[in-house]
Amino acid sequence: MTSTETRPRRLSPEEVRARLGEPEAMIKAKVHDRIDRHGHRFIAHAPFVAMATSDATGLPDCSPRGDYPGFVKVLDERTLAIPDRPGNKLADSFRNLAENDGIGLMFVVPGVREVFRVNGRAYPTDEPDVLARMRTEGKPAVLAIIVEVEETFFHCGRALIRSRLWDPASQALADELPSVGEVAAEQMGPGVDPAVLQTMLETGYRQLY
Repeated sequence: MTSTETRPRRLSPEEVRARLGEPEAMIKAKVHDRIDRHGHRFIAHAPFVAMATSDATGLPDCSPRGDYPGFVKVLDERTLAIPDRPGNKLADSFRNLAENDGIGLMFVVPGVREVFRVNGRAYPTDEPDVLARMRTEGKPAVLAIIVEVEETFFHCGRALIRSRLWDPASQALADELPSVGEVAAEQMGPGVDPAVLQTMLETGYRQLY
């Protein structure tokens, strides 16, 4: 951990803007306050979304959500519904939304360089009609998060291009990492068998719904 004495200096918003300059008018014009037909189509093809929330103190959390393409439903141009499937039951996002209803979403479509971003306000629901609309493998969602849309825009592909995310050669890096079971066993301390943990994880992966 970097000590307070050697921590890099904090820039003010004015200093950041001076370094970056002003965005072009065309960039500002791409921000909208609703889901148009292009955003709707992108969401319908997206099997993955990163969901950012924060608690009352502003401490952030970013949670991955994924399912068959189109698992997030566009209820209307200003409302989305995100299904909650069985998971680790930590419920971090739900706890945050109870304290701070702000939410940020980033939709990703495999092979597409650009992402679609949505910001707004959100709350959980168990409304049967909403859960039924998100039925997968014959089962409705456990809960849903309703997002009241305030801001939407397509984000350029520079980050995904630089990261080479869709380059198959980049996947070779996965071979250099330990398994999640090995990581968890080390973090949990002596007496924990990494093979057992990995088996538990793999069993859970096979029971997605």
